[in-house]
Amino acid sequence: MRFYVHGAGRAGREAWPAQADDGAVFADHSAATGASDKAALLREQCPSRDVVLVAHSLGAVPAALGLDVTSLSHVILVEPALYDAARGDVAVEAHISAITTARESADARDLFGYWQVVAPLMFGRPATDAAWEEDEPLAARFAAVEPPWGHGVDATVFGAVPTLVVTGDWNEEYEAIAECLAEAGASHVHLTGHRHRPQDHAGFEALVADFTGTP
Repeated sequence: MRFYVHGAGRAGREAWPAQADDGAVFADHSAATGASDKAALLREQCPSRDVVLVAHSLGAVPAALGLDVTSLSHVILVEPALYDAARGDVAVEAHISAITTARESADARDLFGYWQVVAPLMFGRPATDAAWEEDEPLAARFAAVEPPWGHGVDATVFGAVPTLVVTGDWNEEYEAIAECLAEAGASHVHLTGHRHRPQDHAGFEALVADFTGTP
């Protein structure tokens, strides 16, 4: 049984449009903002045994915190936001610093100031007055989510389980995290052309099937 855990954007089934329904459970942790609460939701939703965990981005953090590793047969981490595993890396520290500054603006009720940092950093576009009415709900949702660092998750968290890390080879932070996980024993593969969503790549399903030894 594959257990798909979404990131900070689309949730549940919607987050995995290229994946099949058969033999799959699509987690939804979007009702929670804190990592511990998300972890609790995942524990409730996860099948009890022989689970192939497929976790994307932010979803890797509550998965690491909440799931029983002994119930997992394989782990596939897709651009995992396991920043704690790569602390000290220049790109990782620069990202954390920028988001910390942005969150200070949000905490001071300057949501647009927060978005001026986050929009170009995470969405590749500027924050503008013209787009603010449309962007404000998205900015508020992202500002409410607890950052994916400071949770004590290290690179060996899934060390007892065959683990594959899939990245898009477009972002220095995710590559640094993948390198640390690989040093701890994971396999690392690039699927390029889809940036932060390599699960949308035409070769992703075959890669997962080959890694897990399942059709």
